[in-house]
Amino acid sequence: MNNSLLRVEHVTISYNGKQVVSDVSFELKQGEILGIVGESGSGKSTIIKAIMGLLGEEGMVTRGDIWYKGENLTEMREKNLRKYLGTEIGMVFQDCKAALCPVRTIGVQIHEAVSEHEKITIKETRQRAASLMKKIGLEDGNRVLDSYPFELSGGMNQRVGICTAMIMHPNLLLADEPTSALDVTVQKQVVEELLLMRKEYHTAMILVTHNIGVVRKMADRILVLKKGLVRDYGETEKVLDHSQDDYTQKLMNSVLHLKRDAE
Repeated sequence: MNNSLLRVEHVTISYNGKQVVSDVSFELKQGEILGIVGESGSGKSTIIKAIMGLLGEEGMVTRGDIWYKGENLTEMREKNLRKYLGTEIGMVFQDCKAALCPVRTIGVQIHEAVSEHEKITIKETRQRAASLMKKIGLEDGNRVLDSYPFELSGGMNQRVGICTAMIMHPNLLLADEPTSALDVTVQKQVVEELLLMRKEYHTAMILVTHNIGVVRKMADRILVLKKGLVRDYGETEKVLDHSQDDYTQKLMNSVLHLKRDAE
């Protein structure tokens, strides 16, 4: 366990005193992808927010610890935690367009994110961003950087979100339903691009989703949640194909699957 990048140990989370996640534990090694699945309200996104320190005033980790590279994030002051966010830990949101400012260009927003952590010129940021965009299928990076979010499609905005999250080459990427707002064809492209980022930078990822097909395609291991409780945890193929848990079996049969042999 001491070679883990991230360890979540017996974490319980409450909002306004109401327990929403109970005794959740898992670990993640460098370059590994963990899928967290379950129905809406199962606590998937809450776990991501706890790692990021984004539970707000109403939420708190009431028990357990979240360790990142040997540092306990649950005991870390917000000022110190902010040093990790963006540089060490990146985030891709469900709807990246909604997370972007509509009245500033993509290039300006990416530069603002990068310049918070390092001294860099706008020109250098644009070069770095355009190079990364090319790797994830945005050939005309300069046009994208000069565009406003409303001028781009949903799929392009998701790619911008991936680029923004990956531009600092974080060790850990948290992806909260990154494909759910996209059609099936674009979903497939975004999945391939996230896998490419893992291969290129050896980035570990936590993928929060209700889509078992996406998890089957991407994840090395899977955590199944129901109403904040862990119902299953283990290697993806073992959990999805050989689980003895009735909820996991029901979940598998009720969600949209990507074809297992998708290219």
